[in-house]
Amino acid sequence: MLWIIFMLLLFISSMEMLAQNRWKKQASAGLLENCTGCVLCSEDNGCITCHHRLFLLIWRDGIRQYGMCVHTCPPGYFGVRGLEVNRCTKCRSPSCESCFSRDFCMKCKDKFYLHKGQCFRQCPPSTAAQPGTRECQETCEPGPWSEWSACTHEGRTCGCKWGLETRVREVAGAAKEEGAVCPALLETRRCRMRKHCPGGEHRAA
Repeated sequence: MLWIIFMLLLFISSMEMLAQNRWKKQASAGLLENCTGCVLCSEDNGCITCHHRLFLLIWRDGIRQYGMCVHTCPPGYFGVRGLEVNRCTKCRSPSCESCFSRDFCMKCKDKFYLHKGQCFRQCPPSTAAQPGTRECQETCEPGPWSEWSACTHEGRTCGCKWGLETRVREVAGAAKEEGAVCPALLETRRCRMRKHCPGGEHRAA
């Protein structure tokens, strides 16, 4: 009877040792995976410092923080190179997907439009939303239309039944930015000409 109890205790002890060894292997593998690219690594907090060319990305899970060494910073972060450590710094705006600096966004998340480094749900006044690029593009305010020009056909004001007349308008001031979206600044329309040129007129004076 004692022999059976002894064998049972030995079996239980062996199973516990196997379970502990398996857990240690898994923990070591997880630590090694989390410490890829690290110069210094903590079992609890991951990477502390990275190799020179990598960026240290730190994120929080409740009250704990974890570090990881990455080649490029993920969306919502931008890389800052320093003398001792390169860091991934989070963009200030939560609607920014990619930023050049903490306060200057280069690409906004879905449902937002980019304008001068900021993200907007609706484009500001004097701008128009561009769905293809998800940017707000400057618009220009044209002045009033001019009077319609004389009706002409190939430079003549007579001698033909139909011709064209045009009118134009200019953008007020010099504030129009390059690439601004402007409405039509020139219009043409069909017009009826004098069929015969009185007094032998051939071209407009």
